[in-house]
Amino acid sequence: MNIVGKIPISELGYQFIPAEYLPTGKNEYYLRNKQNRSGINYRHLTDAEKEAFIKNLNTSDDWNNIYVSDEFNPDLVKNCKFFGLIRIGKLEPCFLSFHDVKLPVGLYNSTIISCDFGDNAVINNVNYLSHMIIGNEVMIVNVLEMATTNHAKFGNGVLKQGEKEDARVWIEVCNENGGRKIIPFNGMLPGDAYLWSKYRADEVLMEKFKEFTEKRYDNLRGYYGKIGDRTIIKNCGIIKDVWIGEHAYIKGANKLKNLTINSSVESKTQIGEGCELVNGIIGNGCRIFYGSKAVRFFMASNSQLKYGARLINSYLGNNATISCCEVLNSLIFPAHEQHHNNSFLCAALIMGQSNIAAGATIGSNHNSRAADGEIIAGRGFWPGLCVSLKHNSKFAGFTLIAKGDYPSELNIPIPFSLIINDESKDSLNIMPGYWFMYNMYALARNSKKLLDRDQRTEKTQELEYDYLAPDSINEIFDSLSLFKKFTGKSWAKKNNKKLKDDELILMGEKLLETKDPILNELEIVAEGFENSKRKVLLLKVPEAYQLFKELIRFYGTQLLMKYAIANKFSSFNQLMKTLPAKSKRDEWQNIGGQLMQQSTVESLIHQIHSGKIKSWDHVHNFYLKNGKSYTEQKLKHGFAALLEILGISVKDFNKKTFGELLKNAKETKEKLTRNIYESRKKDYTNPFRKMLYDTEQEMDQVIGSFKDNEFILEQNKENKLFQRNADAMIKNLKL
Repeated sequence: MNIVGKIPISELGYQFIPAEYLPTGKNEYYLRNKQNRSGINYRHLTDAEKEAFIKNLNTSDDWNNIYVSDEFNPDLVKNCKFFGLIRIGKLEPCFLSFHDVKLPVGLYNSTIISCDFGDNAVINNVNYLSHMIIGNEVMIVNVLEMATTNHAKFGNGVLKQGEKEDARVWIEVCNENGGRKIIPFNGMLPGDAYLWSKYRADEVLMEKFKEFTEKRYDNLRGYYGKIGDRTIIKNCGIIKDVWIGEHAYIKGANKLKNLTINSSVESKTQIGEGCELVNGIIGNGCRIFYGSKAVRFFMASNSQLKYGARLINSYLGNNATISCCEVLNSLIFPAHEQHHNNSFLCAALIMGQSNIAAGATIGSNHNSRAADGEIIAGRGFWPGLCVSLKHNSKFAGFTLIAKGDYPSELNIPIPFSLIINDESKDSLNIMPGYWFMYNMYALARNSKKLLDRDQRTEKTQELEYDYLAPDSINEIFDSLSLFKKFTGKSWAKKNNKKLKDDELILMGEKLLETKDPILNELEIVAEGFENSKRKVLLLKVPEAYQLFKELIRFYGTQLLMKYAIANKFSSFNQLMKTLPAKSKRDEWQNIGGQLMQQSTVESLIHQIHSGKIKSWDHVHNFYLKNGKSYTEQKLKHGFAALLEILGISVKDFNKKTFGELLKNAKETKEKLTRNIYESRKKDYTNPFRKMLYDTEQEMDQVIGSFKDNEFILEQNKENKLFQRNADAMIKNLKL
């Protein structure tokens, strides 16, 4: 049976805060008065204003509880029912215009309960408006219900007085069983979500994170919902327990409940038709359109949901877009793209700069009797059309997966690889370095594009978009070791030799370094890459081995170049005096898109344990401070990587070595630029591409002229500048 209360009309709009939760000496408006920062001086209605109210078919339970500003015009309030304490700002005889909507300032045809209004608001045909603080020049038109409860939390995972723990909102990221759940809070960064979801065995850290979150908010009941200045809300259904920033635009939403919707004049948020959003936080500059649904979610700034997308129990990082598809129980770092109706992402950690194609099913628990599977994918994850993956799987950075159903769990530690499910031969094929060999244009353009599209107004976390960075370089080093091991094993098997592990590695290294012709005869098989008994073949290992070494040298050399140019060193000795006397290649982690040394992460955790870091603001300051040191840390990593790949110490790094590295870097830059050109040129010369067009002019009009490709022209300029800088450095440092 529905429980319908029957309460005297005289109590409507009053006793918002139950008596047991009202502090001694405070009235029910004490939090409301604190929240209202309009600065408007309100006064009682005059007798003439009261008479005008009544004439215009307005009613009130108590006219003495309606307050107005000195510049209030009673003729602009018509056919409204008022209950409780009402405060109305300036109303002028003018209309507000937004897009094609033009409506007179004032309050019309609405039921209003205990609300505050700023100056020149437009409230028209709002069936039920309760316990809201509304800013200046706000337009709220044709809304069925807009209300706030006394226990509103606005999407934050906190509890109010008298509430039990089961009322807390958690977001169950990365795993459907809730084992990595996090408490959302306004201002949560991707790094926060990652640390909280990752270090589950650290009970002290978990408790500290919970304390940090609860300290951001009090547990008092009685906060009102807020609508920021110049926000437009029209043609919506239910809006309940929301806090909306300024300059937001909300039209045609079905249901918005328990939300913080951040918006600002610099970074406006928009929510469109048919959307249903419950228990979430939405960052500045977000776009949510066309029937999208989200429940228990966090959308970081400048992210988008479109065309019926479903986002459930998930964190979506900055500058990301999800359209049409369904995403469940996932933690997604910044710069993610997924915009096809039948793609599915479940129980996954996607570390950003990713693109999930149509038909992709990323995460299936059909190999387990419990909802405890996960998928982890490094930066640049790119599963192709109709890829189906199983939990548990793990992928290194910049993994491209060819179309196919992958029947077993995968663990691919080699970055920049193409993964192919060869059903005809019942094998899994891995082609390391694929991007550099065959699709350099897409790899390079993606890094540039994502950097250009970073629209964050607050860049607390320093995001890395370059494909050659500490994380990918470390994975390349690990891959070189695997190449040696697997090549040695293949040689030993072919020659019926029994060798120890260290002997296998030495043999593989010898074959790869000398480019022994026997490599062409070896079938190099990987181990531990797939949970199956079929072969896992590594393709083009000799080429990938040389390529990966070349990329490490290029990475370290270009960092030294940038450093020397920035500091205007006039001699090699000047450069060397500023570089570390001892060099070690550190481990790194991707913390929400910000790369950090493992030692730095450990220091952060230690400072949280010790109480030196006492809040999320302190954590964010740590990110910011570390981001400012990133260039220096990356330089040290690049220098250490150079020495390691050359097999020398700091004292052996001399003029001759650096000069040779610069010459090699020139060649590598030239080759990378050429590969960018050639990989894009294929799209203009492939007969199956050209067959759609009768003339070259038609093709240019449809897909753009190849010779005018802005990205390629830009890369050519960068290459020329690199060549000049390298030549100048060789000359100036007398290398």
